Amino acid sequence: AACGCVGLKPTFGELPCDGIIPLSRSLDHVGPLARCVRDARLLFHAMRGPAPLNAAAGAVGAGNGAQTKGLTLGILRPFFMDVLDDHVAAATERALAALRRAGLGLAERLIPHAGDTATIYLHLQLPEASAYHAAAVEAQPDAYTPPVRLRLEMGRYVLAEDYVRAQQGAEVLRREVDAALDGCDALVLPTLPIVAQPIGSNSMEIGGTPYPIRGLMLRLTQLFDITGHPAISLPCGRLGRDALPVALQLVGRRNRTDELLDVAEAVEDVVSTED
Repeated sequence: AACGCVGLKPTFGELPCDGIIPLSRSLDHVGPLARCVRDARLLFHAMRGPAPLNAAAGAVGAGNGAQTKGLTLGILRPFFMDVLDDHVAAATERALAALRRAGLGLAERLIPHAGDTATIYLHLQLPEASAYHAAAVEAQPDAYTPPVRLRLEMGRYVLAEDYVRAQQGAEVLRREVDAALDGCDALVLPTLPIVAQPIGSNSMEIGGTPYPIRGLMLRLTQLFDITGHPAISLPCGRLGRDALPVALQLVGRRNRTDELLDVAEAVEDVVSTED
C-alpha cells in the first residue's frame, strides 16, 4: 500500500511458510507483491502449486475476472473509517464514488468487536514470537535490534489466561467477519490509514490526536491476520504534496482467494483510473 503495489494475503495456511522465520504461528501469512492483480494471481498460483484434485470446476480461478455490475461490496464502518489521514479519507471516498458510478452495490457493514483487535493481536503475537525466538535471544541478544528484542522479551509476561482469551476473541472476530460478508462479494476499506511517513517518525496527529505510527500501520490489516480471511491491497490514487500512494483493501471469504482475485480485477479497472 505504501509503495503503490498490489499486495495479496491469501487465506491463512493456503501458502506454506516453509523456509520463513516465523513471527507468530497463528498470524503469519505468505503472499506476493505485484504490479497488478493479474500478476498477483499468477504468482499466487505458482506459489501454491497444483490445485487439489477435488477442487470444484472453476474454483481454481482461471483469471476470468468479474464484471462490476452485479457485485456488492460491504463498506466497513465505523471503526475502520474513524482514524484516517485526510489524504487517505479523500482517496477512499473518491474510489468508493467511482465504484458506485461503475455499477457496484455498496452496503454498510459492521464488525462489532473490531475495537478489540489490537489487544487480541498482541496477546497472540507476543507470546508466540517469544516462544520461537527465546533460545536465540538468550544466546545472542545483540543479534536483535533493541526494539525487536524488547517485544520478544515482553512476550514472556503474557499470561496463559490472556493467550487463551485472545484465541477465543479471535474466533469471535472470525465469525463477525464471516457475517459481514453475507450478501457481499467482498468487504472494502482502506489498507492503511496514513500514507508513507519519513524514516524515523514515531507518531503523527490525526484530527488533533497523536497516534503511534506502528499502531496506525497495523490498524486496518491486523484483523484479517487474526481471522485468516484473504485480503488484497489495490493502489487507488496518489494525493498530497508528495503524491504518495493510497490503497484500497478488499477482503474475501476464507478459502475463496481466487474469487477475491476476480472481484479485485474488476475493482482494479475502476480505481486504477482515479490517480
